[in-house]
Amino acid sequence: MEFLAEYGLFLAKAVTIVVAIGFLIGLVVSAGGKDKHAPRGEIEVRHLNNDYDEMRDTLKHALLNDVELKAEYKAEKKAAKEKASAEKKAYKSKKESKQEATQKKRLFILDFDGDMKASATAHLREEISAVLSMAQKDDEVLVRLESGGGMVHSYGLASSQLARIAAKEIPLTVCVDKVAASGGYMMACVADKILAAPFAIIGSIGVVAQLPNFNRLLKKNDIDFEMLTAGEHKRTLTMFGENTDKGRAKFMEDLEDTHALFKEFVSENRSVVDINAVASGDVWYGSRAVGVNLVDGLMTSDEYINGQMDTAEIYSISFEQKKTLPEKLGLAAQHTVDHVVMRWWQRSQSQRWFT
Repeated sequence: MEFLAEYGLFLAKAVTIVVAIGFLIGLVVSAGGKDKHAPRGEIEVRHLNNDYDEMRDTLKHALLNDVELKAEYKAEKKAAKEKASAEKKAYKSKKESKQEATQKKRLFILDFDGDMKASATAHLREEISAVLSMAQKDDEVLVRLESGGGMVHSYGLASSQLARIAAKEIPLTVCVDKVAASGGYMMACVADKILAAPFAIIGSIGVVAQLPNFNRLLKKNDIDFEMLTAGEHKRTLTMFGENTDKGRAKFMEDLEDTHALFKEFVSENRSVVDINAVASGDVWYGSRAVGVNLVDGLMTSDEYINGQMDTAEIYSISFEQKKTLPEKLGLAAQHTVDHVVMRWWQRSQSQRWFT
């Protein structure tokens, strides 16, 4: 009887585990099926003026005593009353609508962090589409751009996305805090105004291509390599075949043509640049880039944004990708592993330190 009781308890536990696993698998499959028809992301909007006001109020409460706080709030109330009175007078004297008299310019902020494939273009196109549905010619778009460049066709598409803003005649400003080189500068030059931090890296208007060749290694080991093409220039240089001077010449011709297109693009979008002087592939720090007209001024994105807090309504726009349940579970597992590894590392470091 004791054996039967233990066996029954074991069987109940096993069935419970199997049912739980089956439930989780069903939930994952169901969630995956729903995500095929659900939108993959959504636009998120942050009103930065509110964030700025909250931060300022927090500092006030930390730094000022009760008397100073009371005086500060009294002054703010007086200033708000005077502003409302001035707007009311403007409304009566100019016979404008109340909305026109009180509406501020809107500054829409987008972020682009570029890799070799300009992967962020997928999100950028969604963000620009959202902004263009609301922005007016009196508003402004600010792109905080960071990229060292990458594939020509990828950054060509990213530049075309920014050109959509210019086509709508909405002022476009690009701020470079760290780097906008090669394809990154191709994007930046579309803007009406380019601002850079003093030590931001700017320029690199050039084209580069490189690949290893293992042909001699294959020959040394008696390995044959064959590549069949239809079309004289279908393949010019290869990694495994024997490259020829004719193939190299054609490849170089293609590079030069790409460079010529790059220079034409910069000249068309930024006529103040002496393209022959800057299209050597060199880079400049921001403080030097002003002298060759690659940028219009020295300023960080934070400085530019804070300078408009009192005169504009500032919104940060981002497209956030929705994650499927399996992705969320995988991300949670990864965070758990990272946490365990970090705790182990900290413990091993502390032991090493104290011993």
